[in-house]
Amino acid sequence: MKILLTGANGYIGMRVLPLLLDLGHEVVCAVRSADRLSVDKEIKNKIEIIEVDLLDDIKPNLFPKDIDAAYYLVHSMTSSNSNFSKKEQTTAENFNAYMKETSIKQVIFLSGIVNEDNLSEHLESRKNVESILYKGDYNLTVVRAGIIVGSGSASFEIIRDLCEKLPLMITPKWVNTKCQPIGIRDVLKFLTGVLGKEETYNDSFDIGGPNVLSYKDMMKGYAKVRGLNLTIINVPIMTPKLSSYWLYFVTSTSYKLAANLVDSMRINVIAKDHRLQDILGIEPHTYEEAIEMAFVKIEQNQVISSWKDSKVSSRYSQKDLNKYIKVPKYGCLHDHQSMKANDPQKALEKIWAIGGKNGWYYANILWKIRGYIDKLSGGVGLRRGRTNKDKIFSGDSLDFWRVLMADKEERRLLLFAEMRVPGEAWLEFFIDDKGVVHQNATFRPKGLKGRLYWYSMLPFHYFIFNGMLTQICKAS
Repeated sequence: MKILLTGANGYIGMRVLPLLLDLGHEVVCAVRSADRLSVDKEIKNKIEIIEVDLLDDIKPNLFPKDIDAAYYLVHSMTSSNSNFSKKEQTTAENFNAYMKETSIKQVIFLSGIVNEDNLSEHLESRKNVESILYKGDYNLTVVRAGIIVGSGSASFEIIRDLCEKLPLMITPKWVNTKCQPIGIRDVLKFLTGVLGKEETYNDSFDIGGPNVLSYKDMMKGYAKVRGLNLTIINVPIMTPKLSSYWLYFVTSTSYKLAANLVDSMRINVIAKDHRLQDILGIEPHTYEEAIEMAFVKIEQNQVISSWKDSKVSSRYSQKDLNKYIKVPKYGCLHDHQSMKANDPQKALEKIWAIGGKNGWYYANILWKIRGYIDKLSGGVGLRRGRTNKDKIFSGDSLDFWRVLMADKEERRLLLFAEMRVPGEAWLEFFIDDKGVVHQNATFRPKGLKGRLYWYSMLPFHYFIFNGMLTQICKAS
């Protein structure tokens, strides 16, 4: 079939894409920016890419007429957006308008489990999107999931951060809320299984794993799989705001995302039936099995996608980031250093592996201090790390940077700072034909404060950047 995949560069979309191709389908990926579709050239050669922002006005004849089915995986709950409900409504309505121009037969929507009367704003918005999509000129299949457990998923990474960092936890009362976690592998089986399945048309289905657990049980289960000693003490005094700050400082999440998660965590998220499981003949894995499978992917460096790479972890919207890909020359302050590499190919591999657990090759303690200062001021800090230890794509998060360009053939990596600074900052690595590594730091200051910041950091820049470049250019 010819399938439209919206949200193709999101956590779920990145995993659905290769499965659809393996099944022999023709895939059209709808993304805000083609540069942010973090797939290799082999996959890009197999797909059609359409750039579209569903919040913008309708553009006629944008999508192919002969689309058979579509996956609606668009989500507007970002760290910088407080009015995501209105935006989700607009994107769903515009999606319906676009689909009127096609011969589409089925739309598959991944939603949240919404069985409680009193829902969080996030789940209420998901429910509203579902009702809008039901008005579309197609057959709708809604797959509702709760906590998704998989390498790179927000829920898994938050639990991982908590359990790995804190052997003793003083926790709020929402850790006793019940949920029904499901492994990402099973979610993908359900999403691909309903494709073209007429029994699932115009119906909504809950999916969940075999275990109904509290968040406390989930942390205990994680600790058991990892062989960790974990003590959890519940206290009634932690307000939602305190809980959000607790998640923000301990885990990789942003404060606003933490606040939305805490709001949702007060709601029981339990599947009401298992009809889809019976229709498709799928037996979901247990929670502990899902954790074990996640670590297999992590240990093999095969994490396909991570929530941290989406704009939910960014200070900027995608539209904002697009305008920074051309590094300005005028009105800026620069630090340019260059050095001949002993082995240009090894230097390139080092550049492509920079950051995250690999570190920045020189004075890592200073990078960590800078990250901690940024986090205290409400920035992203170094908490996001990187998704893969030696692969990098345009759009990926990289500690407190965002990858604007990663072209290995051109031997160029361009990063844009998402830390809190009084201005805008770029860091670029480029290897020329003579094997010389060029390292360019560009800063566009905002007023006097920005200039004072740059000049106060100059001694550290020279010390750190020179040491980093030296290490990159070494043969070993």
